[in-house]
Amino acid sequence: MRQTFDETADPSFGREHTPLIRRAMEAQSLDGFLVPHEDEHQNEYLPKANDRLAWATGFTGSAGAAVILKDKAAIFVDGRYAIQVRDQVDAGVFEIRDLVEGGVPAFLKEALKPGWKVGYDPRLHSPDALAMLRDAAASAGAELSPVTPNPLDQAWGHARPSQPKAPVVPHPVQFAGEESASKRARIGKALEAQGAAAAVITAPASIAWLFNIRGGDVIRTPLPLGQAILNADGQARLFLDPDKVTAELPAWLGNEVRLETPADLEPALAELKGAKVVADPALTSAWYFEALQRAGATVIRGGDPTVLPRACKNAVEIEGSRRAHARDGAALTRFLHWLATEGQVSMPDELEAVVKLESFREATGALKDLSFDTIAGAMSNGAICHYHPSRRLNRRSEPGSLLLIDSGGQYLDGTTDVTRTVAMGEPTEEMCERFTLVLKGHLALARVRFPAGTAGSALDALARLPLWAAGLDYDHGTGHGVGSYLGVHEGPQRIAKVPNAVALRPGMIVSNEPGFYKEGAYGIRIENLQVVTEAKPIDGGERPMLGFETLTLAPIDRRLIVTAMLSPEEREQMDAYHARVLAVIGPQVEPDVRAWLTEVCAPLV
Repeated sequence: MRQTFDETADPSFGREHTPLIRRAMEAQSLDGFLVPHEDEHQNEYLPKANDRLAWATGFTGSAGAAVILKDKAAIFVDGRYAIQVRDQVDAGVFEIRDLVEGGVPAFLKEALKPGWKVGYDPRLHSPDALAMLRDAAASAGAELSPVTPNPLDQAWGHARPSQPKAPVVPHPVQFAGEESASKRARIGKALEAQGAAAAVITAPASIAWLFNIRGGDVIRTPLPLGQAILNADGQARLFLDPDKVTAELPAWLGNEVRLETPADLEPALAELKGAKVVADPALTSAWYFEALQRAGATVIRGGDPTVLPRACKNAVEIEGSRRAHARDGAALTRFLHWLATEGQVSMPDELEAVVKLESFREATGALKDLSFDTIAGAMSNGAICHYHPSRRLNRRSEPGSLLLIDSGGQYLDGTTDVTRTVAMGEPTEEMCERFTLVLKGHLALARVRFPAGTAGSALDALARLPLWAAGLDYDHGTGHGVGSYLGVHEGPQRIAKVPNAVALRPGMIVSNEPGFYKEGAYGIRIENLQVVTEAKPIDGGERPMLGFETLTLAPIDRRLIVTAMLSPEEREQMDAYHARVLAVIGPQVEPDVRAWLTEVCAPLV
């Protein structure tokens, strides 16, 4: 059983742990302390040992922050977690505030007093984020101060879990599609073109991609925690805990990669004295910038040079993703068949649905892990965008309700992420109408053709227009990047209202996941992954165009589709998608599942 139903964080944490943190703050003469969600590696999903925000507050979402002052405290989350945070955090201890509108800087300006000193751990904050927070504190007459040790870690003490030590293993070229030496050489040339001698690489996904290695230090993502220094000549130094180094790793890395320990990192940075070194202020914490400056290096504030090449999947990775989605789609289809037959009678609860879906993925024999903890939201829990079922919050489906299932798997050849919303019993007219609005936006984003150089933010409105026309919307992005047996959330590409300067390029994988959430009632989301491709020339067209190939293959619940609301083009598109699902998935599943799939993939009438 890979799914965890985490009961370790709850509203009592704020009441129990905040006083311990304040005592540790007082011992360091601090009037406050900043608690980001991010850890030393700027991870989204965290090892338990690094999930400081959850330990301090009870909040288990993948984005947020807290500020603990000696006289008050606040937690900050975005719209995805507006409902979840109220359930998990004691509002009597933490004021609940919006992470985006004003956020932490606004709180510091209004809550700090002149002369106050607020501590922060420089390993947990990016330099750009710190600059904004420093300005906010200064406007209140206060100051931010780096502190060692971290008072939260002191308060956590012996109860804090140990750091992960999962084995680091080779990721074969049959899945990676390119040798590490080739990657390092071309990234090195890019550094040379910038006039840089080296780059400091701290993002675990970048390290995994660059060296063709994988690990297991981060939940649901095969990442090794470590750091690297890549030289412009393609040689590198890789810093890993010796306990994680497997016997085959040194030979796999080769003579151009020097394998060292984390204790060697600071001296290695000091050796860059006088060199021009690239460091990414969005992915690399302030500690590295400070260490490089102390060493006398010239820091070039630039993007991690591996991020864009990693996002643009090569032909081997794309073909691997197709295989992974065909395999995963068969598992999901078996689950949807179970929901449509036995499930309509038993009305499973969320935990039962999660376990059943995982069993179908396990039966493939290829599952390495889930790509994230499965989201199964029955009835009103489905309205919580990033809800995770737990024994405390578990709900059973009831006739006339919706069940939202957002899930994915990690396979050696690809990472999947798919959401389906299923009618349990007879859905209401409103449910069907709003599901169809979501579907119309999903179809629009799947079929769009757009000029090369277009960023995802320019496409976001396509998925929202049908909802907007009805006075509706959703509070999350429409699409995120996805890695190749790496993170289920991967930049720099995204499709969202927030402006993004990164153009979509061939080989990038993004999700297409519009939704609608009626608080206290139900949630709807339809999500497929799709890869950016070069589109067929358009008659009379004058510019190169790009489009999307849908990767995810699983039926969409036709009981929720109001066919009359679809245009002829949309109906044809829906029928073509279902015909493809049947052609690819049908031969993989058992006769009874195939018969059901044939029925639910038939043309709309």
